[in-house]
Amino acid sequence: MIDLSQFRYDGDKKLVLSDLKANFTDDFKSKDDALPRFNENIATMIEEQSKLFASANYSLLLIFQAMDAAGKDGAISHVMSGLNPQGTQVHSFKQPESEEQLHDYLWRVSNHLPEKGKIGIFNRSYYEEVLVVRVHNLIDNEKIPPEYTENIWKRRFKQINNYEEYLCENGVISIKFFLHISKEEQKERLLSRINDKSKNWKFSQADIKERQYWKKYQESYEEAINNTATKAAPWYVVPSDKKWFSRLVISEVIVETLKSLKLEYPVLDKEQLALLEKYKRLLEDGGEL
Repeated sequence: MIDLSQFRYDGDKKLVLSDLKANFTDDFKSKDDALPRFNENIATMIEEQSKLFASANYSLLLIFQAMDAAGKDGAISHVMSGLNPQGTQVHSFKQPESEEQLHDYLWRVSNHLPEKGKIGIFNRSYYEEVLVVRVHNLIDNEKIPPEYTENIWKRRFKQINNYEEYLCENGVISIKFFLHISKEEQKERLLSRINDKSKNWKFSQADIKERQYWKKYQESYEEAINNTATKAAPWYVVPSDKKWFSRLVISEVIVETLKSLKLEYPVLDKEQLALLEKYKRLLEDGGEL
């Protein structure tokens, strides 16, 4: 078992990213060492997803944020392997389109929230509004009324906290992952995209440009997480230099969260059970209604 409290931020402690080792792997020595536990978690997730879908009282929202090349896409595809696609929704948030820019920054989020009984995955999210927008000073593009631009980031942190509390109170359980990668490991992964022809398509000039803002992004992530880490929507800062370990931690968090909901299949009442027996006899006897 992994002590997930060391990665969890819910308002009880302060995050200092420079104090965390991105290559940390706890007591696991290798991918092969972690694989049995990871496979066990996947099997448990499949079982719990079935209960989540059947009961339809909650939905699970998984938010993935990270620096470029930290492994969001791979984590999503590996950790979610085996889940029923009908009960899973994935959405990647890109730069806002023209229609989206005419609305408030949370407007485009609501249409992509998971339905009750489903698991929703946000590859990046509304947190870009306190990360990319802040790092590149794009707030003027959003046409905020002048009287509300003062202390804009504190305002947004408050708005996000209120929004996530609202979601929680309506059965949307939010888990937020920040995949913590070192600058050195990011360099190696970007070089791999250049040197390996099968990965060339992954490389983007924007990755190099964004790397120049590394320090600003680290500061913005740290402040955003410290100001939006709550019991209703905790953050998990996951060491991600070793992809296999980050995927293991993510699977552990999802399993722990699903189990905490104490999900059960719906129980039929006596009248419904009697009808089932009636239909069973009809089918067995070859009869029809």
